[in-house]
Amino acid sequence: MTNDNLTETDHAIDEGDRLNNPHWKLRLYIAGQTQKSLVAFTNLKNICEENFPGEYVIEIIDLVEQPSLAIEDQIIALPTLVKKLPLPIKKIIGDLSNTEKVLLGLELTDVIHEKIMGGE
Repeated sequence: MTNDNLTETDHAIDEGDRLNNPHWKLRLYIAGQTQKSLVAFTNLKNICEENFPGEYVIEIIDLVEQPSLAIEDQIIALPTLVKKLPLPIKKIIGDLSNTEKVLLGLELTDVIHEKIMGGE
């Protein structure tokens, strides 16, 4: 990440209309501009760029500013990543530093298999 501020919605850069219909819709719930929030966002952005570049939208929800939004996705801990699309909806709690666990949580089993087997 080039700056230390999280924006409400951070979009992947891509061609065409992919942002209008991204394959991956991710929502990251945070509590202010803390170090843990920044680490979680940076880790998520890196995972997305490495595994599905240009096919995602990350929505940042700061519960310090909008606490009522925690109800929709039943957020009980922060930071929390909610995968909205593709279905099924999944949640991952923490700073997203364990890439394999995040990929497993996002159900990217083919990517995990490739990493374990050492394939390119």
